[in-house]
Amino acid sequence: MPDHTTDPSALRGDCAQCFGLCCVVLPFSASADFPVDKPAGRPCANLGGDHRCGIHADLRAKGFTGCTVYDCFGAGQKVSQVTFGGQDWRTGTKEHARRMFDAFPVVRQLHELLWYLTEALGLEAARPVHPDLRRALAETERLTRGTPEELAALDVAAHRQEVNVLLLRTSELVRAGVPAPDGKPDTGGGPVSGGKGGNGNGRKGRAGKGGKGGARDRRGADLIGARLRGADLRGVSLRGAYLIAADLTGADLRDADMIGADLRDADLTDADLTGAFFLTQPQVNAARGSAGTRLPGSVTRPAHWTAGG
Repeated sequence: MPDHTTDPSALRGDCAQCFGLCCVVLPFSASADFPVDKPAGRPCANLGGDHRCGIHADLRAKGFTGCTVYDCFGAGQKVSQVTFGGQDWRTGTKEHARRMFDAFPVVRQLHELLWYLTEALGLEAARPVHPDLRRALAETERLTRGTPEELAALDVAAHRQEVNVLLLRTSELVRAGVPAPDGKPDTGGGPVSGGKGGNGNGRKGRAGKGGKGGARDRRGADLIGARLRGADLRGVSLRGAYLIAADLTGADLRDADMIGADLRDADLTDADLTGAFFLTQPQVNAARGSAGTRLPGSVTRPAHWTAGG
């Protein structure tokens, strides 16, 4: 019997079924990502009466790049249509709007977990933990369907930590089967090879000591602006790594753990991310790439990527 997973289409934002929650709930400040300030709870000036963005096709041209790299993982339509039964925040009381705005960030976090759990259940190497993953998926889905009061009282951080234990184990299992650059099983602590590889501070980039199973581990690494052109990062854990503006041109990221990696303005031109897991659409949208960039099937090539990167 196939593993039960959440319908992936339910884990992508559907603006037609949402009341523009991200355009109201989330704050932003004038920066490289936004041209103006907007406090939390105030509708964006570009939000129309139909809850659709009035400049959606021109967001990047008008300086709203931050909007193009955001995804609610389907939380917007869940809160709009399920939690609040299709009752618009504009037509209800102020208290109704407040409760809806409070629920959205909670459900968004839970839906992001659903995305990771669903992907984990599709990874054959993680089969030893599939029963636990299925239970976590069912429990997380149950939590998303709580009442506004239940969502407000939920300790999301504690639930994320419980799920993270399973996702870490999934990562270990998947990456354990990835060969080291020399074709031998990875024993941890080997160099990250390729080109002028480095970590942006003049020292040769290294994978560091691995965790359980000896897998290479760069969790939380500061690789901002790193020169990793052509680097061999197969099976490396880049969980939470800072890869802002890193040069990953032609890098080999096959079967790498990408959960939480910050890819803002990272150059993925001709990089190979085949089999990279826990990679989300917002991460890809925030990076630069080319027609030669190879992506896993879980994400799509951003429209703003060009043949030249």
